[in-house]
This record gives sequence, structure tokens and C-alpha cells, in this order.
Amino acid sequence: MSLEEALTSLRRGDCVLLHDDNARENEVDIVVAADFVTPEHVARMRQDAGGLICLSLNHAFAQSLGLHYMHDILSNSQNVDTESKKMVIGKAPYGDRPSFSISINHKNTYTGVTDRDRALTMSEISHLYKSSDKNKKEIFNSNFKTPGHVPILIASEGLLSSRLGHTEMSVYLATLAGLSPVTVICEMLDSETYGALSTEKAKKYAKQNAIPYFDGSKLVEYAKEH
Repeated sequence: MSLEEALTSLRRGDCVLLHDDNARENEVDIVVAADFVTPEHVARMRQDAGGLICLSLNHAFAQSLGLHYMHDILSNSQNVDTESKKMVIGKAPYGDRPSFSISINHKNTYTGVTDRDRALTMSEISHLYKSSDKNKKEIFNSNFKTPGHVPILIASEGLLSSRLGHTEMSVYLATLAGLSPVTVICEMLDSETYGALSTEKAKKYAKQNAIPYFDGSKLVEYAKEH
């Protein structure tokens, strides 16, 4: 599929399958723009993908909310002793530091884990991004609770010039589509092999469900050119 087909799908509120790189995680994620996320999207990710359903934010927006990477939070915490800090991950096996921050629930959720609750939490973050209110951090602190059931991922400041993860790629795609740089992503897993879903199976799923499949290497090439 072409880049424009992927962007058109996101603008319609539909999903895109996004592969990072054979030399990295070599995983395919289902991606949807948080501007349009619904309980149906969350259910599809839970049932058809099976990985961790996360919310990706661009770096500047995360900073405006006072968010930090979890590895920095733990490393700098006075409540974590020196021995325990050895657990804090440096680089993952695929070569990058994780992009995880805190996990949240919106204040109007109940357990926070249902498809409806998670969709509400994620869509409210998108609404916050689009808000003209200057006190976004105050609104965030008042309307969201942690720990919760929606893990937040913070894209690197330089996006694809700094890190080539699904976090950065999905946020970059949303930005190119003219949408809020907030995306919902979930890894596609294989219940037969107990590993990541192969690109061949992911492409078959994409074809059967009329979902664009996009190779991240093409996105990296586009970013370099533009």
C-alpha cells in the first residue's frame, strides 16, 4: 500500500497495519488515530492483535503534560533503592530504550480496562491535545488518574531521526495525515507460534479486512527526503 492510502485510512478513522523493520522488533502493529478511536477499535486490537494496547504521544505534547519516561522516573526516585534501580532497563534487545511513561485512566471510567473505558481514556487525551485551553497540564492532572489501564508511550523528540519504533512511526503518520499526534497502537501476535505475527500473516489479515499494510522502511525513506 502507498503512503497516501495509509494516511487516507487514518483520516477516515480506520486502521493501518504498520511494520517497523526486520532488523528491529520485526513486528506489525495495528494503528488508529486517537482522534477517532472507539470501543470497536479497542475490541479489534484486543481480539485480533492481542498485544499491549498503548497510547503514543508526540514529545512536545507529553512534555506539556509533565510526563516523563518511566525509566527516568524510576532511576530518579528516592523511593527506589540502589539495588532495585539495577532493574531499570537500559537498551532493549532491539537497540532502543523503551518509550513507556505512566499508565492512566480517565476519571469517568469505572475499572478502566473495558473496551469502552479504554477508548474514553484515549479519546479524551486527543481532545485535550486539540483544546485551546492553555492549562493542559492542570486539566490532565484533574481528569486522569494513575496507575491505570492505558500505558502512555512518549515519542522521541526527533521522531524518526532519533528512534525508529512504532511509537515514532505512528505519531509521524498521524502528523502527516493532519491529525493530532496521538495514536493508539497494538502489536499483532500469533497464537499458533506464540510469537509476533509474521509479515506474511499480517499482510493476509490486511487483505482479508481491507486494511492498508504499510512498511515502516518506506516511511523512513520519506522522512529523509522531506
